Amino acid sequence: MNFDFGAIYSALPFLMEGLAFTVQLTVVACLGGLVLGTGMAVIRQLNVPVVSRVVSAYVTLMRCIPLILVLFWFFFLVPLVLGYLSSVGRPIPLGPKTTAFITFTLFEAAYYAEIVRSGFKAINKGQYEGARALGLSTWTMYSSVIIPQVLRATAPIIVTQTIILFQDTSLVYVLSLSDFLGTAAKIAQRDSKLVEFYTFVAVVYFILCSAGSELAERLRKKTPTSVRRPKSIRVLGLPRP
Repeated sequence: MNFDFGAIYSALPFLMEGLAFTVQLTVVACLGGLVLGTGMAVIRQLNVPVVSRVVSAYVTLMRCIPLILVLFWFFFLVPLVLGYLSSVGRPIPLGPKTTAFITFTLFEAAYYAEIVRSGFKAINKGQYEGARALGLSTWTMYSSVIIPQVLRATAPIIVTQTIILFQDTSLVYVLSLSDFLGTAAKIAQRDSKLVEFYTFVAVVYFILCSAGSELAERLRKKTPTSVRRPKSIRVLGLPRP
């Protein structure tokens, strides 16, 4: 079997455009999800009345249903809800791209929330006691003392979860969006070069994910011995069922 590398070379501009969208979606969902997830983890850590129960229910819900189902929910149901709540009287479409960014961010927030919440257990209690002894407010204690240590302790598993997020972005095909894999699949079918394009995509995914895994391993080795990562964190990096 002869591989036609010329077909891949000629399609590189389109493939790179699809890869750029995949990376953009990954970065936005990672940063947005990490910020929201950290906030939810703090709420649960402080056991805020009522709100902590709502957050707990949200995290459990998102971790128990497939991402593809959440994509459908937001794409079809949210416009109906927005139309019902507004005076327009008809569905208000969000658009496939907006739906993808919002859905991935909210979905990943649940996973990052559990990672960060587990990270709180890795922080020595003396850190909390020392911050309180200094008269620091709850906000200052968490933002300046606790959370930075938690993010450092959980950095390896956060990177691992981001790798899974990067792989999951291929699900945007259900919204007719062209990510890296989706773009390659369309060109492969058009040019009847399935083997060449799918092999190229596999190699790119392998290189990027391997680099991410290597980064996670380096971060794990640099984790201070005074900050131990509980075993409960590790399982959160496994692929979703």
